[in-house]
Amino acid sequence: MKKIIFTKKAPEAIGPYSQAILSKDTLYCSGQIALNNKGELITTNIEEETIQIIKNITAILNEAEMTLDNIVKTTIFLKDIHNFSLVNSIYEKHFKLNPPARETIEVSALPKNVNIEISVIAVK
Repeated sequence: MKKIIFTKKAPEAIGPYSQAILSKDTLYCSGQIALNNKGELITTNIEEETIQIIKNITAILNEAEMTLDNIVKTTIFLKDIHNFSLVNSIYEKHFKLNPPARETIEVSALPKNVNIEISVIAVK
């Protein structure tokens, strides 16, 4: 059994997918880009994009009665791997203790030409 998770505190999906799916105690959160909850793109710099994405993920997790501490796996897609240390500096502020498993992958392009996309899996 699966439950669609949706919150107005995060951007609506820009395609045929859900913000997240809860299956039993596991939440599968779709990749988030730097859109705010009004659908406006935040592209000031990679740090601001990362902060907005974490806000989006937090809002979705909260809708499922979870927090960042429930995340067990993250996947980060970067258009430029040279931004790795900048993203890491923001990321580590949110995952100080017991950080989730993670991979970071450089890709040639992302939706809306953003610099970063992050997806997560969380467990209650």
